[in-house]
Amino acid sequence: MGIAGSGTGAVELRGVSRRYGTGGGEVAALDGVSLAFPAGTFTAVMGPSGSGKSTLLSCAAGLDRPTAGSVRLGGTELTALSERRLTLLRRERIGFVFQAFNLLPFLTAEQNVALPLRLAGRRPRGAEVREALRRVGLGERARHRPSELSGGQQQRVALARALITRPEVLFGDEPTGALDTRTGREVLALLRDMVDAEGRTVVMVTHDPLAASWADRVVFLVDGRVHGELAGAPAGEIAARMATLETAGQEALSC
Repeated sequence: MGIAGSGTGAVELRGVSRRYGTGGGEVAALDGVSLAFPAGTFTAVMGPSGSGKSTLLSCAAGLDRPTAGSVRLGGTELTALSERRLTLLRRERIGFVFQAFNLLPFLTAEQNVALPLRLAGRRPRGAEVREALRRVGLGERARHRPSELSGGQQQRVALARALITRPEVLFGDEPTGALDTRTGREVLALLRDMVDAEGRTVVMVTHDPLAASWADRVVFLVDGRVHGELAGAPAGEIAARMATLETAGQEALSC
């Protein structure tokens, strides 16, 4: 079976399954997913509630180990790594942005951004931290703590923190879910620019068709399986596809 989106894959999943529980209570969150996220592209992942979106992101990013199948980051097989090596790989090669900003409230913006470097045993250079904040439009807010920043500004600090290690892939789990429309658009524009101007790879789980329309392609999941994709689609077309999938799921449950 071919891999959806195959090409030069920054991340590739081959036959990935993830099951939770045992016996009659076993649940398949992912069921034989084969999918590639090509380098230098922006992919959105969508699906009805419980379709396996967050599990897919966790397995692809090395946060969770699949029950079966293969996950590769570049040429590295993640499923073969020890916990220690997997932790080091995530720290050095993968960036994360979540709906909850996960900033440490007692640290300033620049201290939060520098944290991944300190955890990696590197002494952060002030210039590189300030440059990371400048790139997300917060060069003047370096000394401010999270409580002194708006939600959109906090998410941009989280984005700068994710990018300070220059990761190969940036994963976002509902990164605009807690933001209003305007600030959400600002964060999406930053993600889009990172792909277009810097050649980074972005994989984003979202429930919002408007957010997904910023991506190069949208991959749909249903019941832990890939259920098609759209490339370069506007928000209306994405919303219509999602409505079809959700209706089909409701009909299946009623049968």
